[in-house]
Amino acid sequence: MRECIILAGGFGTRLQSVVNDRPKCLAPVNGRPFLEYLLAYLEQEHIQHAVLSLGYKHEKVEEWLASYNGELKITTVVEQEPLGTGGGIRLALQETRADQVYVVNGDTLFRVGLEQMLHQHRQGDNKATLALKPMQDFDRYGSVTFEKGHITAFQEKRFCREGLINGGVYLLERDILADFPRKFSFEKEYLEVEAARNTIGGYVEDAYFIDIGIPEDYKRAQIDFREQFSL
Repeated sequence: MRECIILAGGFGTRLQSVVNDRPKCLAPVNGRPFLEYLLAYLEQEHIQHAVLSLGYKHEKVEEWLASYNGELKITTVVEQEPLGTGGGIRLALQETRADQVYVVNGDTLFRVGLEQMLHQHRQGDNKATLALKPMQDFDRYGSVTFEKGHITAFQEKRFCREGLINGGVYLLERDILADFPRKFSFEKEYLEVEAARNTIGGYVEDAYFIDIGIPEDYKRAQIDFREQFSL
């Protein structure tokens, strides 16, 4: 079974000025929750089971899911206290069975080919593979050093003429977080440490990418989605 964890438990602080009554994943885009577009993408990529890791205002997500009529099987887990991205993933992994599990952010859509990503992951011996997005003239995101099939470092945010960013789509061997504590940062305490050990792979694709975490890009999503995606 193809399985994916959706991290949707954050407070959405940067988006509070325009969306303050619901979690970011339910932010309306052309009258539909952002989460609906994300689930449609996962269905198109043949994901069969999605586990939503929820926290802030989780009741609103669960209420919306009651009316969801897509083909995905959906399970929810709720953080009773903030566990960090790593803790959220670790909690959700308990509801999965596949040997490899995808992870996506609930406020980001990066339309990479998940089948191709899995194929590349299985060619190597990495513990995880990250989808990397080529970008030009950017300063909102940190960049990634990618050499000979491995991510070797994560750079802090600064202006770059061109580079690769972490697109927020991960493919993990499901047992890699078993020995971690309940609360931890997946980015800082796992990815950065393992990158130094050459155990993190990268899958580069110049596919559509948007992170609605700030009002400017949330506004852009209203236009992009109307032109590109139909539900």
